[in-house]
Amino acid sequence: MMQRTKTLLALMLAAGLSSLQAAGLSSLQAAEFDLAALEKMALNSSRTALAARDQLEAARYAAESARAFPNPELEYLAGNQRSRAGLGVPGDTRSLSLSQPLDLPWRRTPRIAAADAGFNVATATAGVLAADLLANLRARYFNLLRREAELKNAREDASTVEGVHTRIAKRVETGEAARFELIKADAELLNARKNVQAASFRVEQARSQLRQVAGDSLPSDFTLSGRLRDVPEVPSLTQLQQEMRVHSPDLQRAQAEVSRAEKQLELERALRLPAVSLRAGMDEDSEIRSSRVGFQVSIPLWDRRRAQVGEATAQLSRSRHELEGRRFSLAQELEVAYQQYEIALAQVGALESGILRQAEAALRVATAAYRFGERGFLEVLDAQRVFRAARAELIQARHELATAWVEIERLRALPKEKKQ
Repeated sequence: MMQRTKTLLALMLAAGLSSLQAAGLSSLQAAEFDLAALEKMALNSSRTALAARDQLEAARYAAESARAFPNPELEYLAGNQRSRAGLGVPGDTRSLSLSQPLDLPWRRTPRIAAADAGFNVATATAGVLAADLLANLRARYFNLLRREAELKNAREDASTVEGVHTRIAKRVETGEAARFELIKADAELLNARKNVQAASFRVEQARSQLRQVAGDSLPSDFTLSGRLRDVPEVPSLTQLQQEMRVHSPDLQRAQAEVSRAEKQLELERALRLPAVSLRAGMDEDSEIRSSRVGFQVSIPLWDRRRAQVGEATAQLSRSRHELEGRRFSLAQELEVAYQQYEIALAQVGALESGILRQAEAALRVATAAYRFGERGFLEVLDAQRVFRAARAELIQARHELATAWVEIERLRALPKEKKQ
């Protein structure tokens, strides 16, 4: 009976452990994110994206309010009258008047056009903010992958140095090696452990920076499913230039600013024309009731809105100059980013195909020669430094490649349906 109870408890414990492991694995899988998931999360939960969305909603209501017709004005006055000479009949008096401003087409049409142009500017500005947000997110995403790769290499280096340190310690104990090699190995081991600690701190810092951009919807214990080498290819420079001219949010905002300045100038010129209001009124006292109907016209005699028209003209000229300057600047930025992409791609290819392999082969040869007593420990250290330097250059080149890709994507800012 006791044996059966122990067996049952063991089975229950095993089942519980397996369920906990399954739950742990499911939680790890749930906390794993790729770049596409992080982009979607940032656009939906980032405070910057939400603020841009609210600003766009405010611009939409502003455009809607420009289509509203002016409200009528109703005035009612009541009192009494008394005759001081005894000729009139005293009594109560009432006065009622109604005024309706006319929203004439020469004022209404340019006002609505200016408001719609403002909404287009807000839409383009939201696109710029979204492109900048995604670029910042992608940059921090690849920065975290870079730091994780550095941490992985630092741990591998520390493990290798610990193994060499153990062998040297045994050789020193048996008298096969001088104590100087052990002192040098101690220094290298401390340096390797310091590198692991520093790389770990940089990983945590990069995680916090990525979570800051992605928003509080990203859990603190997240993991990334991508790799630093997973950088998409980009088309030719000619195609990129064409896509940037069509889809760049910076250019769209500059063009929308020019359009708004043009509509604002038309509105200021239209406001020079007279404003017309219909008026109707009625007066009543104890003896007489009178009514009247007419209209009221504002005469642009003293204020011809020259200052407002001049300001709108200057703003239009400024917007056009900024548009041309932005076109030239973005074209240069795209060329620089594309050149940086090609340079980094060439560096990655050279490091992966030749330099890193040669450094790794030299390290294996030096390590094997040291084991057989044909080489000293200093030569092994030199080979390890060369290998670590080559591996660090590869990580740096891959990160520069990813950074150039991020900048290219920010400049052309293709819509989601175009990327698929």
